[in-house]
Amino acid sequence: MTQWNDPSFPEIRASVRRLCQEFPGEYWQKLDRDRAYPGEFVRALTEGGFLSVLIPENYGGSGLGLEAATAILEEIQRSGCNGGACHAQMYTMGTVLKYGSEEQKQAYLPKVASGELRLQAFGVTEPTAGTDTTRIRTFARRDGDHYVVNGQKIWISRAEHSDLMVLLCRTVPREDCNKPSDGMSVLVVDMREAVGNGLTIRPIRTMLNHATTELFFDDLRVPAENLLGEEGQGFRYILSGMNAERILIAAECIGDGRFFVDRASAYARERNVFGRAIGANQSIQFPIARAHVEIEAASEMVRKAAVLFDKGHLGGTEANMAKLLASEASWHAADMCIQTHGGFGFAEEYDVERKFRETRLYQVAPISTNLILSHVATHALGLPKSF
Repeated sequence: MTQWNDPSFPEIRASVRRLCQEFPGEYWQKLDRDRAYPGEFVRALTEGGFLSVLIPENYGGSGLGLEAATAILEEIQRSGCNGGACHAQMYTMGTVLKYGSEEQKQAYLPKVASGELRLQAFGVTEPTAGTDTTRIRTFARRDGDHYVVNGQKIWISRAEHSDLMVLLCRTVPREDCNKPSDGMSVLVVDMREAVGNGLTIRPIRTMLNHATTELFFDDLRVPAENLLGEEGQGFRYILSGMNAERILIAAECIGDGRFFVDRASAYARERNVFGRAIGANQSIQFPIARAHVEIEAASEMVRKAAVLFDKGHLGGTEANMAKLLASEASWHAADMCIQTHGGFGFAEEYDVERKFRETRLYQVAPISTNLILSHVATHALGLPKSF
């Protein structure tokens, strides 16, 4: 294995690695076969305080910044585990922390920090809107001291394993707003009460074990006191959470990439063909080395984006660039690792094919590579919008 070469938060990284050693490849392989949720792994992370790292101390968390959170998720991925089962708790919580009332923070955050409540679901994407969030149709109509919600969401991961969901919906029709981003609001939905009472969850089977679902709202009643911040300001509220999400997932990609470089390097040193280690051949060496270089470069962009976020900058362009670079570097590393292993790369027991499938997701979600390029073109380079 290559050296654990990131100097930031060494104690946190070492603690995460020790925890992950209790969840080896066999654990994840079985979950993958059964399409099961890693409940034991999530509980261990919760009990270790890793999922509450961004929650302030007065609400039961560690009160650290996003840079510390990136270190945690990177090490989870590098160890061969999968933070996708729980990473949403870090960035979804931020919407409550930034825009919730003091009563809402006191009601939710200490219980999220302790593990009594899981806040894993982030309800934004819809089948007819895709990445054009301003065109969501899920509507919350005020009815006395409740909102009545109707609509549909898709690709909502962990909905079956979350107690709470942060839901973005329209409270004013798009055509009645001055700007397309106006008229959206954020509600906290108690999933324990909602399922079967206006909310239906339908699992979607995909090429990876990501516990993703489709949600159907049919006159779901949500208490008006569950509104976060002001009505109609929801799009602005979720932007910060989206930037945090992209930075954290970029860190996961860095961890994935280092996993692939570690595994490929070890295999290339040990595998002998034609009387010598295959790693002595430059045709094997060079792709591994290039993957390592790409990952190291992308990691610096991730670090920059996290530092800016922790300093209070919105940093949308930096978050997007970090996610693009890291996701592409991890995918290149994944492809290299498969090629280095040859036929063994497709064998379940090596864990390479599982991680190969998992890391491919991040060029599509949470935002596609093309949308990132469009953002950079218009926001950083001043080019005219294409849509």
